[in-house]
Amino acid sequence: MQLYESIFIIRPSASDDETNQLIEKMKSLLQKAGASILILENWGKKKLAYEIKGERRGTFVYIHFRSAGTVVDELERAYRLEDSVLKFLTVRVEHEQPAKPAAPAPVAEGAHA
Repeated sequence: MQLYESIFIIRPSASDDETNQLIEKMKSLLQKAGASILILENWGKKKLAYEIKGERRGTFVYIHFRSAGTVVDELERAYRLEDSVLKFLTVRVEHEQPAKPAAPAPVAEGAHA
């Protein structure tokens, strides 16, 4: 069993009920496939870096879960079948991470990256 993180973006025109139903659908798909969900968060509507399928905003949803690799294929297939999902990304995580990532450290004045 590997650790995975998945983020998907839902059309902003979807109602709160539709958004919650879609999140529940993805959650139940993972659970039926034998995945254990560690974190599931609705990050809310955010401005996109660029236009996707004619949309400038989207509702971001984050899922951190543990499962076999075949479950990722099922999840991504479900994302593709949903018209409300604008974009998604699932990655394998090498190490257990804290529940909340630490905020980035401020850059000192005059420092160059």
